[in-house]
Amino acid sequence: MDGRRIGALVGAAGGLAFVVANAGPLDAAGWVRAAGVIGFVVVVWVVARRRLGGGTVPDARAVRAYGWSVIAMVVAIVVGARLLALADETRLVPLWVVAAVGLHFVPFARAFGQPMFLRLAAALVSVAVAGTLAELAGVPDAVPWSAVLAGVVLLVSSASPGRPVEPPAAAADTR
Repeated sequence: MDGRRIGALVGAAGGLAFVVANAGPLDAAGWVRAAGVIGFVVVVWVVARRRLGGGTVPDARAVRAYGWSVIAMVVAIVVGARLLALADETRLVPLWVVAAVGLHFVPFARAFGQPMFLRLAAALVSVAVAGTLAELAGVPDAVPWSAVLAGVVLLVSSASPGRPVEPPAAAADTR
């Protein structure tokens, strides 16, 4: 299976998880969760039907970059959540998770030759920062809505095709 298709499905699952896990405190939680499930199903359908010609299996360097970024993200989530708990700010943990997930996409842009990962990282970090500022300003439900929005960003991004990844040898030989 093309790495872009696998990545899109992983991203869609993450987006659905953000929506479902964070909709709970919202008055419209059931509707928000239903919309998330429908969005996920649509993304899976789009990804399954997409013609992706030109892609390659990620090379070992890209897979290592992926692995290390996931490990760094998990460590950042755990350490950040613990620090927020020590500061008595556990309400901000979902937004810390959004920021950590966003930042873990930064190395993907180069490793997979997909600049869209930088835009995705910027979007998720922006949602986390805006949500944090809104929460600190007292905006009702800022944290759950921001985390749900992060899920929507992941779902929409997962529906985007990205560009074919060039094999490393072909990318270097462009005379």
